Amino acid sequence: MAGEKGSAIQPAKGKLGVMTVGMGAVATTLIAGVEAVRKGLAKPIGSVTQMGTIRLGKRTDNRTPLVKEFVPLADLNDVVFTGWDIFPEDMYGAASHAAVLDKDHLTSIKPFLESIKPMPAVFDQYYVKRLHGTHVKQGKSKCDLAQQVRSDIQKFKSQVDRVVVIWCGSTEIFLEPTAVHQSVEAFEKGLVENDPAIAPSQIYAYAALKEGVPFANGAPNLTVDLPCMIELSRQNGAPICGKDFKTGQTLIKTVLSPAFKARMLGVSGWYSTNILGNRDGEVLDDPESFKTKEESKLGVLDYILQPEKYPDLYGNIYHKVRINYYPPRGDNKEGWDNIDIFGWLGYPMQIKVDFLCRDSILAAPIALDLVLFLDLAQRTPALRNIGIQEWLSFYFKSPQSAPGLYPEHDLFIQSMKLKNTLRHIMGEELITHLGLEYYD
Repeated sequence: MAGEKGSAIQPAKGKLGVMTVGMGAVATTLIAGVEAVRKGLAKPIGSVTQMGTIRLGKRTDNRTPLVKEFVPLADLNDVVFTGWDIFPEDMYGAASHAAVLDKDHLTSIKPFLESIKPMPAVFDQYYVKRLHGTHVKQGKSKCDLAQQVRSDIQKFKSQVDRVVVIWCGSTEIFLEPTAVHQSVEAFEKGLVENDPAIAPSQIYAYAALKEGVPFANGAPNLTVDLPCMIELSRQNGAPICGKDFKTGQTLIKTVLSPAFKARMLGVSGWYSTNILGNRDGEVLDDPESFKTKEESKLGVLDYILQPEKYPDLYGNIYHKVRINYYPPRGDNKEGWDNIDIFGWLGYPMQIKVDFLCRDSILAAPIALDLVLFLDLAQRTPALRNIGIQEWLSFYFKSPQSAPGLYPEHDLFIQSMKLKNTLRHIMGEELITHLGLEYYD
């Protein structure tokens, strides 16, 4: 039973509107998958909100409800989708082009997918060199474009009860924070002046946060991890979180590296290479977009292994990441890792991992969980106005944390943080796994 805190959470009444920025492989797989689940054609495998459980109280209490039965999440039948894309084809055409789901799956929900048509998107080829958008907004300034996105959000808000925006678009070129990002005032001035440091993803984030709408970023772009966006998030009670969905190779890294550190095994080298096709692979074939992804993937080991604290074990790691565009593979990415470790007396060993994964199949349930949890956060007094939702780090390659605080990358600590946050907002006792009470 929920405590007093849980009773303060606003109920998930009415429709939850989900706006995806980009209607490519990830978004179509998410939306088609949700509809398949709603029709009873498939199970929501990979979704913590739909299939996960949470332990409450002592192990002997035998209280382990489903997450969706414990916290007041929006029901899948109440979720409505729309979004933007740089190509005009409807969701059925986009999903067919992405070729993630097989034809039988798509045919069974074809009328639903055909009913979802994208709005024109904010796009500038300067930030994504390999794409040529044909379905794009026109405006005299970035400020004008931001206002157009705000108008889109306002119109959708009038049709539903709550809205969440999630970036499912391509990886933009590598950018670093500048003066324009240091305050909302500076950012708004930069929009008027078409500052080149303001990328399309930032325009979407700004528009969403100005409208009081939570925003999630599925790519490694510099987007909400900026002082101006944190300021807007807190001002308008619009939760934000990390960036870049933690799907394949980085998921494996955040599982294996905590194991090495827990057992005090050294690591001398970690070589990671990927091959993938689809639009994502084509975009990442551009060195500037790859740089953005590389920064996201490289940071994981440093934060988990803490070489400054364990110089004998991790002070001299050679860490290399490669991504190669290989059209025949489509969305079925292959992530190959060679890990050189060493143990007792310095004797070397090797681990090799070959993960033949389906990138969008792994990303879709992450996107679903994020929109449902962000909606929950906005309805929760204890979470709504704090801005960054660090408890959602579980889902990201680049978790976001308070300024000056290092992000937590260890998957198992992230999982404990997520579930303890749910216990906290529902007034349940936090679980430490100490367990001494069973032996008194």
